[in-house]
Amino acid sequence: MYPFDSVHLLMVSGKGGVGKTTLSCAIARRWGHEFPQERVLLISTDPAHSLGDVLLTEVTDEARSLADLPNVQTRALDAAALLTEFKARYGSVLELLVERGSFVEGADLSPVWDLGFPGLDELMSLLEIQRILEDGESDRIVVDMAPSGHTLNLFGLMDFLDQFLAALSLFQEKHRVMQQTFAGTHAADAADEFLAEMQTRLAHGRALLQDATRTACLAVAIPEPMSYQETRRFLESLDTLHIPIGGIVVNRVLSDSQPSEGDSRSDPYGNRLCEQADLLEKFAALCPDPLLLILPQQPTEPVGLEALDRLLPQLLPHTLAPLPPIPPPVAPSTLHPIPPSLPDFLDLHRRLLIIGGKGGVGKTTLSGAIAQGMARRHPQQRVRVISIDPAHSLGDAFGTVLGHDPTPLLPNLSAQEIDADTLLHQFREDYLWELAEMMSGDTGDDALQIAYGPQAWRQIVSQALPGIDEMLALIAVIDLLEDGSQDLVILDTAPTGHLLRFLEMPTALNDWLGWIFKLWLKYQDVVGRVDLMSRLRTLRQRVVKAQKLLKDPSFTEFIGVAQNQSAILAEAARLTDSLRALGIQQTYLVHNRYVPGQEIPAAQFPGQTIVRLASLPRGIPPQELIQLAATLLFEPLP
Repeated sequence: MYPFDSVHLLMVSGKGGVGKTTLSCAIARRWGHEFPQERVLLISTDPAHSLGDVLLTEVTDEARSLADLPNVQTRALDAAALLTEFKARYGSVLELLVERGSFVEGADLSPVWDLGFPGLDELMSLLEIQRILEDGESDRIVVDMAPSGHTLNLFGLMDFLDQFLAALSLFQEKHRVMQQTFAGTHAADAADEFLAEMQTRLAHGRALLQDATRTACLAVAIPEPMSYQETRRFLESLDTLHIPIGGIVVNRVLSDSQPSEGDSRSDPYGNRLCEQADLLEKFAALCPDPLLLILPQQPTEPVGLEALDRLLPQLLPHTLAPLPPIPPPVAPSTLHPIPPSLPDFLDLHRRLLIIGGKGGVGKTTLSGAIAQGMARRHPQQRVRVISIDPAHSLGDAFGTVLGHDPTPLLPNLSAQEIDADTLLHQFREDYLWELAEMMSGDTGDDALQIAYGPQAWRQIVSQALPGIDEMLALIAVIDLLEDGSQDLVILDTAPTGHLLRFLEMPTALNDWLGWIFKLWLKYQDVVGRVDLMSRLRTLRQRVVKAQKLLKDPSFTEFIGVAQNQSAILAEAARLTDSLRALGIQQTYLVHNRYVPGQEIPAAQFPGQTIVRLASLPRGIPPQELIQLAATLLFEPLP
């Protein structure tokens, strides 16, 4: 028995690329074998899920049983379909509630449901998980979560729903008071039923997620410094949210005489073992035995049903894992660039580089290396590298503490980790508070206006939709480039699913602003707010410009990062297709941790130059690691 066997809802998360999906699949299959009389559901909330890539079977939004384990079903939540279903069921009553809290007629609210705002779908995933749990459709559920930053955002959506429902309740209370005032009575209607149902569901869902007897979140990590740092922050956040911690699985641990891939050339085994031993002690301080579990490095990629079933028998408590003796550190061997190299992006007059790919493939290290390489080649030009991933690790990569304000790293190189709360606070001050007042309208009754109108709308806009912070980050980046503050910006992005949401945000925000303008044109005699509309028009112009520049190949360069593993390459290919559909050009794919003779098939990525970056040595300071990667990525200066 493992510690997580005692719960019925196991949520699996951690830094991208550490093996969350693989562990989720292996645990679901083990539960299927161990508890044959119980129904086990394996679901994914990651927008770029790879369950099918790991199971080697098709996984869709429809729950399907595994061929060899009928009591185990798989499902990848289709958030768009869930949103459509939610609109069909509750759209009319939501329009009624908002109409009661604003100057807008119900018919004018209908278009907002068709805007498809990225991030709204995550609310639907959260509600669907709660529904499955409440309805008892399965006895045990394994949830393959998005990487840790977006997992925490998903848990935070519970607070969003709390605030949203509280605001709608104020709208309904206003309606009750008006009925009591003018008709002497209030008859409960569909709005009252909706609010009671949703508040009950949310309370039950929150209680279930925080019930340590039924629920746990399992953190998956690997014995590398950036994974440790993100895991530490993740566990601290889970504790703050009162989400029970089911333990840590440290994956890909070297055991006995098993070197990791690529060690013989560029990553001496002794250095890797020294680093691993130090990190395992730190993991033990975060999560003592028996909750700290060790899973050894696998000789081949564990995909397919048989390979997954061989995994968990190897999972052992830290104190029982057969770890090898630690040899003295070995000086790293000399590495050389492998043609072809990345071009000099400043010589090509690029202004924005977006680094993207599946979690854990090396996006952050690559972002830092490109930034440092460009800054050293062009000492007279200003370069900034910016992280927009909620689970920031850019500071870890540089071995320093970064924040929302830029930190100088070289005379012409700076770095920052965008803080969503800071951006949202300014956005509310600039636009949303006044927009809340506008949407509340004027009832002609000052008491009702003050008590129920602006207060409720302020509650709604204080909890901005997920994803709006990423759009604001993009606008801030474009402003940096447009006003000449920076010559080149490199964006370290979130993993694939949320990267695509980021790239879709200009269209969504543009549509949302368009809807606001249509409302204002119809009701401008009532609401006024000419100055606000002028400022929103300027914002819309900035959004349109950002969208245009994202699709301009002379301005923006998208650089993919991948490793030669089937699940990673499958996701990289899907990302390429999605970028093409968005009108964004991709010319370069960096094959990270390249091993000679193990090439990425060029035919899988037609039209792209594959740049190979060998495995980097372990046990050297982060700044030296970044500089080494920069040296390997670009041709030597003459």
